[in-house]
Amino acid sequence: MSKGPHSKLRRAARLAAVQALYQMDVGGTLSTSVVKEFIEHRFGLEGEKNYIAADEEFFEDLVEGVVKFQEDIDNRISENLSEKWSLKRLDLTLRAIMRSATYEVLRRPDVPALVIIDQYVSIASDFFEGKEPGFVNGALDKIAKTVRQAEFGLVGAAAKSE
Repeated sequence: MSKGPHSKLRRAARLAAVQALYQMDVGGTLSTSVVKEFIEHRFGLEGEKNYIAADEEFFEDLVEGVVKFQEDIDNRISENLSEKWSLKRLDLTLRAIMRSATYEVLRRPDVPALVIIDQYVSIASDFFEGKEPGFVNGALDKIAKTVRQAEFGLVGAAAKSE
């Protein structure tokens, strides 16, 4: 997996998207306002104090994509939670992580599923020290193997077992 400058910009965009989705969940803020705030005030300009470099287009796609496809995303996540858990019971940060990651799995075939899973498990580790990163790994693995069977070599295996 590439760890070059492009992947660092994407990692920063993913982290910012999780923060933006959290902010929207807590404050009920519109996605367009949050995206504008991040691009104009949080990412900043090179050389500024506290400068954060991120792939701004990727960030905007993640946030707006989660909003646009939220019903489908939430259904996919809910289908992969244990019976004793519901999406509403998830910690808000964990829910933001899962929504952004699930959007990528569903709608960004240009990004390999294993890269998506790795990135969001890492982001979960930034926020949580307990079992949450493992939860993110397990749930995303299930979603990805359902949506992207070919990437996991599951297409031929399913047909052979029938």
